[in-house]
Amino acid sequence: MENVKGLQCISCGRVFPADDRVFTCPECGEKGILDVIYDYDYIKKNISRETLSQNRDYSIWRYLPFLPVQKESRRTPLKVGWTPLYYPQKLMEVLGLSRLFLKDDGLNPTASLKDRASAIAVVKAGEEGFETVACSSTGNAASSLAGNAAAMGLKSVIFVPQRAPQGKVAQLLIFGATVISVQGNYEDAFHLSAQAIAHWGWYNRNAAINPYLVEGKKTVTLEICEQLNWQVPDWAIFSVGDGCTIAGAWKGFKDLYQAGFIDKLPKMAGVQAEGCCPITRAFLSGNPLEPMEENTLADSIAVGVPRNPDKALNAIRESKGTMINVTDEEILQAMKLLGHTCGVFGEPAGVTGLAGLKKLVAGGLISRDELVVTCITGNGLKDVNNAVKAAGAPIKVDPDLGELKKKLAGLVRF
Repeated sequence: MENVKGLQCISCGRVFPADDRVFTCPECGEKGILDVIYDYDYIKKNISRETLSQNRDYSIWRYLPFLPVQKESRRTPLKVGWTPLYYPQKLMEVLGLSRLFLKDDGLNPTASLKDRASAIAVVKAGEEGFETVACSSTGNAASSLAGNAAAMGLKSVIFVPQRAPQGKVAQLLIFGATVISVQGNYEDAFHLSAQAIAHWGWYNRNAAINPYLVEGKKTVTLEICEQLNWQVPDWAIFSVGDGCTIAGAWKGFKDLYQAGFIDKLPKMAGVQAEGCCPITRAFLSGNPLEPMEENTLADSIAVGVPRNPDKALNAIRESKGTMINVTDEEILQAMKLLGHTCGVFGEPAGVTGLAGLKKLVAGGLISRDELVVTCITGNGLKDVNNAVKAAGAPIKVDPDLGELKKKLAGLVRF
């Protein structure tokens, strides 16, 4: 890869060749998460604002010089990326903001931001000659891998905890994945997947381990900046589980800055569910991360032992941002608020960032006139049971107009 200099350990700084099958630093162990280091001079020669304005490939591949894949590699035919960026005026009124943009990544092919990472995974697996790709997941990474693998003609093996929503499990099965329902929590599923991947020699799509997958996730902020005509938000708000998404988002902003596409960097705000917030606790206390129970309905961010906390914490601290927690009730309220004001259907984890934004504005940490972007990371159809909790039950009537009039008479909207 002409655009990649190597992989650098975020703990000790050691650099490894990008063509070696090294995912973590041998010296630092689990703390030795690697970062892709780019040749920005090469990038500047091969892509610019002007060339992008003429590019009609509206997918993540429009940013190929920023991605760690071979130019000639076969890519997934699914249209991943270039999701809409909305300017939700009604939502702004409710929140008390004058400049808010909403990135709806639930409109990716398998209905979550995780398609961005899985698109890179299947391309890298193809480059290295793998026939099977595997991962552990609470749901979205799994379905995105299964869908993208199917589109590329690869086999997928997915390990999910027993709490994974049936809507997401159904996606996996429809996409032809071999699904292993581990009767335990996400940590149990992760450990079993790691053992199986080592034993059978499958390609490892676990985003907290594989350094290339964060590079796919960063395309969400490459798009945001381009869609804002290279205006940089003051704040970028993301829900946080294992930390890979916010780490990727920050990496995207930094890469654009290093390549001269933008002239400043935003503050990053990470939002976790109160019932599973180990990264927030580490950020606020300054202490090493401690495991937590996975006690939240937001399954996609229910990660009690995150594998990529350091990159997430670095993103928050480097950007001079913050972290905040929200309750499950606040998450459900955000699902309803988003739907009522924007017509966008987000799953619990997908709207956790919005729930946190509401608290940050109410607490005065984000002011009315700051430019804010928040990302809806997954579609609500993945978890309809919690959507029903958020929205409430329908009005039940017999097939009688008189009864209908009585039921509707008490509703303000009529």
